[in-house]
Amino acid sequence: MKNTILEQENQILKNKIAELEIIVKHYEELFKLSQKKKFGISSEKSLYDQLTIEGETDETAVANPESEKEPPLEVVKEHHRKKRTRKEGLPKDLPVEELTYLPADEDIVCHHCGTEATLIGNEVREELVIEPAKVSLRKHITQKYKCRECEKDERSVIFKTAAPSPVIKGSFASPEAVAYTAHQKFVMGIPLYRQEQEWQRKGVLLPRQTLANWLIAVSETWLFLLADELKRRLLSQTVAHADETTFQVLKEEHKTPQSKSYLWVYRTSGDTNEPIVLAEYKPNRKAKNPAEFLANFKGYLHSDGYEAYHKLPHDIIIVGCWAHVRRKWDSALKMINPADRDGTQELKGKRFCDKMFDIEREIAELSFDEKYEKRLEVLKPVMDEFFAWVDAIRTTPKSQFGRAVGYMLSQKKYLQNVLLDGRLELSNNRAERTIKPFVISRKNFLFANTVRGANAAATIFSLVETAKETGIDPFEYLSYVFKTAPNVDMSNPENIEALLPFGYKNLAKLNPEEAGRR
Repeated sequence: MKNTILEQENQILKNKIAELEIIVKHYEELFKLSQKKKFGISSEKSLYDQLTIEGETDETAVANPESEKEPPLEVVKEHHRKKRTRKEGLPKDLPVEELTYLPADEDIVCHHCGTEATLIGNEVREELVIEPAKVSLRKHITQKYKCRECEKDERSVIFKTAAPSPVIKGSFASPEAVAYTAHQKFVMGIPLYRQEQEWQRKGVLLPRQTLANWLIAVSETWLFLLADELKRRLLSQTVAHADETTFQVLKEEHKTPQSKSYLWVYRTSGDTNEPIVLAEYKPNRKAKNPAEFLANFKGYLHSDGYEAYHKLPHDIIIVGCWAHVRRKWDSALKMINPADRDGTQELKGKRFCDKMFDIEREIAELSFDEKYEKRLEVLKPVMDEFFAWVDAIRTTPKSQFGRAVGYMLSQKKYLQNVLLDGRLELSNNRAERTIKPFVISRKNFLFANTVRGANAAATIFSLVETAKETGIDPFEYLSYVFKTAPNVDMSNPENIEALLPFGYKNLAKLNPEEAGRR
């Protein structure tokens, strides 16, 4: 009886030790992963890109690249590389200032014989001139007229000459000043308090609150109208991408300053000639946010594995992100020492991912219809084999390896949807690349003070990123909008269309001088 009790207690202790070992291993993996993220290479490019999945490569290959045998030298045809000049990196229409230095009469006399020398040519030295932002004051002077003839009949008729309307009524802000402020913050990542300091060094007192009020005013008056039209066009597409990131707002009703809010980003895919990026501020990460934004959207939506996207209506087909799958296998592989990785399941999973992305690169230039057929022929068998292999794996869900397996199985039906249409993409990297500039800028400005400021930030970010995707300069574009919008009928859809980035790009192509002047 006593031995039985001891055996039971011993078994309980063994089970407890096993549980603790799993927990310790879990936290060891988390620590290693955090160290890799903090000090390691952020790229997910595999060290085994030259290898394929297990069974298709030489099993004697060594996993550690440093210990691989040096490949035999290959003799290539001799060639000469064209020397790159400094001017290759400069625009062709760059203004040129020429300074010609003429000698005095006594300087062109030969110092040996005293004879006047003959000009035989010029020696040219080029410099790239960069001038910092200049500050000036522009005065709009309108002339007032009064009809003297009407004055005889005791009527007062006074009129004045026409002048352009200001971008912000009652403000001394010029279109260029507001565009520069927006460009510095949302393109260059310079927060308003640093811009305030820069203006102070130039002798101009422009408080950050004034700069913030400028951005809010132009967003609520002009840019919201353009963003609404961009949203209408985006929702008319049948392929889109979505992602979200945190965005702290200090003064928000029923929330503490430390609580998280979110910036949701939606954008077009690669199947359109008019790329659109739209950001929307929301106080939370609830599923109703994308559901409300995408209420009129029907088609394919690329996203990560966040559950909110899976609760969208059935006429929105979610396309999972294989880059997230690869990221999880990469994290699992990093838990193993490089010398011990050969033959592991983690390496096999990573090689499957590499194989799929290699296929995508090979068919990237095909038409959408050709890509659809090629995926069914080449990509689908690899994907099916990958899932069949993962289905047979039994592992603890808390390890990095278990997370990679669990993520694939939970996202299986969404990941397979990439095979439904040739316009779809293997990953949601397009949305992640779009949201990255905001994430980088957020590290500088940290937060928005008010909800109005957060909405303005989302709107300006939308127009700036759409301009960048369209291939136009955000500063020039915003300056054009702030000059033009106050002086046209913004209730006219044609004027709205002309002020979109695509309209500005067409105007700049047809008449660059007119685009710059307006």
